[in-house]
Amino acid sequence: MIGLASEANHGWLADRGVIPVAYGEGVAERVRSASGGKVDAFIDTFGVGYVELALELGVRPDRINTLIDFAAAEKYRVKTAGNNDAASAEVLAELAGLASEGRLDIPIAGVYPLAEVRDAFRELERRHTRGKIVLRP
Repeated sequence: MIGLASEANHGWLADRGVIPVAYGEGVAERVRSASGGKVDAFIDTFGVGYVELALELGVRPDRINTLIDFAAAEKYRVKTAGNNDAASAEVLAELAGLASEGRLDIPIAGVYPLAEVRDAFRELERRHTRGKIVLRP
């Protein structure tokens, strides 16, 4: 598995068995090099150009999923399977089981009191959080 991230997150990815690749100019060639020239599937959680990157890498449209770039999804007819598709009692039970076994890693990027919800959203807007933002009532 390959993960696109800033250099600051490469160690975190590598610790989880992911091959880190820096995003930015030349990313397609870096992904080709890391993958041995073959990319089978692509999940876009960031948007703006990543569906096109997947297509440039030779990924079939039915193997591309974007959680955010709905315009590209419509244009290229790629998947948009995301949160709603996983919102079920079965998925929740599976996640609870993994958590109870210590096999689910949910990094927490920050904890904010509810009164500081605007600060929490500002952190999310930067789009560089590693983990979830938690609001404490």
